[in-house]
Amino acid sequence: MAAEGVRIRLDKWLWHARFFKTRTLAAKEVSAGHIRVNGTRVSKPAQAVGSDDVLTFVQGRAARVVRVLAIGTRRGPAPEAQLLYDDLSPPVPEEIVPAAPKYEGKGRPTKRDRRKLDLNGPGPLE
Repeated sequence: MAAEGVRIRLDKWLWHARFFKTRTLAAKEVSAGHIRVNGTRVSKPAQAVGSDDVLTFVQGRAARVVRVLAIGTRRGPAPEAQLLYDDLSPPVPEEIVPAAPKYEGKGRPTKRDRRKLDLNGPGPLE
């Protein structure tokens, strides 16, 4: 981690903090105006950010609000990236998170089941 008072490009910081898979994706989001720095919409990926800046953006279906704590020197593993910011986002309500699919006990029909389906009517090619 770098010293205090050092600033870094916004797209590079978002990539270091692992909010985007590539720096190009981060730059596209910034250029599209989808990211705010301290409440102000930013459209230039070269916008400098430093510690105590607050970033607001949408990731997936949830709005993210993060406070920059440090400037990374590299794009390291996820535990290292999580030390770069403080997540201020409100918790995601349970209704928004889709439930995991459940096994219904069904699967591929057996030969007997297929015969029953065939007796119900002609197929699409007949």
